[in-house]
Amino acid sequence: MTDTKPILILGGTGKTGSRLAARLTAHGVPVRIGSRSGAPRFDWEVPATWGPALDGVDAVYISYYPDLAVPGAAETVGAFSRLTVASGVTRLVLLSGRGEHEAQRAEEMLKASGAEWTILRCAWFSQNFSEGFLIEPLLAGEVALPVGPVGEPFVDADDIAEVAFVTLTEPDHVGLLYELTGPRLLSFADAVAEIARAAGRDIRFVSISHDEFTTAVAAHDLPPEFAWLLNELFTQVLDGRNEALADGVQRVLGRQPRDFSAYATETAATGIWSN
Repeated sequence: MTDTKPILILGGTGKTGSRLAARLTAHGVPVRIGSRSGAPRFDWEVPATWGPALDGVDAVYISYYPDLAVPGAAETVGAFSRLTVASGVTRLVLLSGRGEHEAQRAEEMLKASGAEWTILRCAWFSQNFSEGFLIEPLLAGEVALPVGPVGEPFVDADDIAEVAFVTLTEPDHVGLLYELTGPRLLSFADAVAEIARAAGRDIRFVSISHDEFTTAVAAHDLPPEFAWLLNELFTQVLDGRNEALADGVQRVLGRQPRDFSAYATETAATGIWSN
């Protein structure tokens, strides 16, 4: 890989994309942020924006908004991947999701494009508790979700970004799929309890029905695709299918993944969960 052409980061303002951009920049690798507010603009729903964003780039980190679980995402990723190859950009790293049927269809579309691909298939992000929709209920002192005591191997977004950095800048990861998880399984109740301890607050976790959750989501006036996504994740994906650890972080970085307790302690120190 040359160090003169930029790397295009789709979702470059998101949880993993922003962290990846910071790492690349710190190592002197030029980056181009692919977003609707970027220059040139990139919008998944406007294919005419794809070509200009790809012009002159060396590789692409693909993070699909709002999530690869959304119907039609696989076809869109496939069309984009074919365009990258036709444009002479062949190095692609895809952020994918564990246990998501549509995400795995997108992986197959990527593989079929002829690109030099690497797939990062990730568990639920730890940062969803501090950089997403769960901040508000944590501040309110009660997190109510339609999920039982199933274990989830929460993975830290910093680990994902570090793996993405290595797979984009080193040559030994082409054609490989890495499953990225944290080092242990926690239920959502466990995770909320760890956050409560770290923040020094009384925060309850309540398991609710899917109907109650759907009603609560509707009251928040979220974008339709995001509301659909939350329902899909909590009714389909978080059913125990991902109750297993994987070794992707260890294989790429040669170390253990960051534990959820370290995330909770560090994040609590910022005051984001203090009310």
